[in-house]
Order: sequence, then C-alpha cells, then structure tokens
Amino acid sequence: MEAVPITRATVSDGVFAQLADGILAGRVQPGDQLSSERDLAESFRVNRHAVREALKRLQQSGLVRVAHGSKPTVLDWRTHAGVDTLSMVAHSGALPALRLMRDIMVLRRTVAADAARLCALEADESQVAEILAEAERYSEPGDSAIAEVDLAFWRAVFAGSGNVAYQLAQNTLVAGYADVGWDTLAEVGVHAAEYDDPQAHVELAGRIAAGDSNGAYELADELLGRAVTAVTAAEREGNR
Repeated sequence: MEAVPITRATVSDGVFAQLADGILAGRVQPGDQLSSERDLAESFRVNRHAVREALKRLQQSGLVRVAHGSKPTVLDWRTHAGVDTLSMVAHSGALPALRLMRDIMVLRRTVAADAARLCALEADESQVAEILAEAERYSEPGDSAIAEVDLAFWRAVFAGSGNVAYQLAQNTLVAGYADVGWDTLAEVGVHAAEYDDPQAHVELAGRIAAGDSNGAYELADELLGRAVTAVTAAEREGNR
C-alpha cells in the first residue's frame, strides 16, 4: 500500500485514516503485516510517536493486532471490528453505498423495534410526553427537516427504552447513514415510505403511551421495514 506523506498538524489522525482506509478497502489483506513502526514513520514522513498512536487506534478498532517485537498484523475487520467502524467503512468505499445503507437499515429496524417494545414498558411520564410531542412533528416539516424530526423521535424512544447499549448503537447507526448520505435516503424512497406517514408515528407513540409493548414492537417493525424494502429495491435496480 503506497503511503501519502502527511503534512497536517494532526499527523496521527492522518496516519490512522490512511491505514484504516487501506485495510477496509482491501488494499492490504487479513494476515498481511504492515511495515514496521520505523518504516511507517519514514513512509509517512512523520515521527514514530504519531505512528505509534495511529497503530494503537487501529488495534482498538479491531483492524490490526500489535504484538511487542513484531510488525502489526492486519485483521479481518468483519470478524474483529465493532459497529463503530461503520463510518470508516462508508468513507473507504469497502462496500457499495446502497449495500451499506441496506445493512444499516436492517440493523436499525431490529434494534429500534425492540427499543419501542421496551419503551412501552419502561418509559416514565415525561418521556412518554416527549415521544407523543415528537410524533406530532412529522406532519409539520418539509423534506429538508424531516430527517431531523425522525432522529428526534427515535432518540426519545431509545431514551425511554432505558437501554444504554441501544442508545449508543443508535448513535453509531445515525453516523453511519449520515456518512453514506442523507440525500440518498430521499432518492431511494425512504422519505415517502416511512417519514411521510405521520399517522403511523402518532399511532406508534400512542401504543407506547398505552404500555402496549407487543403492539409497539409490531408497528415499529413494520414502519422501519419500509425503509429496508425501499433501499433493497434500489440496490437491486442498481445491480441490473
């Protein structure tokens, strides 16, 4: 993998970004060894401390294994990396944009539907009031603001679920499809399929408020499944 000299002030970030991009894009394969710390520093024209920090971050991200006295070994990111790697995958082009968007939407559907179920069981009065208020906002904005309304609604639902792991997963998923591109959501029909149905969101909020956990799960699963269907159809059309 050819190294591009780093000239920015945040040199360790630059080294990390280039190495991560090369690993995710497949320019270096699992099991391959990167150059030594000294050689990487020379290639990038940076000091060894910057390289050391970058390698530490790569190891924390599950992209390499660093053993004392050995060169860093590239790992299979699909096996070792976490969901927080989604943004880097999007930037690297490791997967086609619509394929990545579909995968994100499938995970979003799975996690958010269960968050709605938990929310119906766990949310307190103030959280329920916020969810009901956010649901009403779907009928207000135009296309330019609807994504923000949707984000606020689901953040309220995730908060009401009481599941911190779900909340953190939601944050990562939002960052992931933001990196793929918000405009892509509109282009493939997600807005029309999911966002442009205010009544469904009001109904979902009502089921949560009523403590109907099964009903909340079923409606959330159906509602979010529309986005999966829209992106899947666009992906198949693009592959023809």
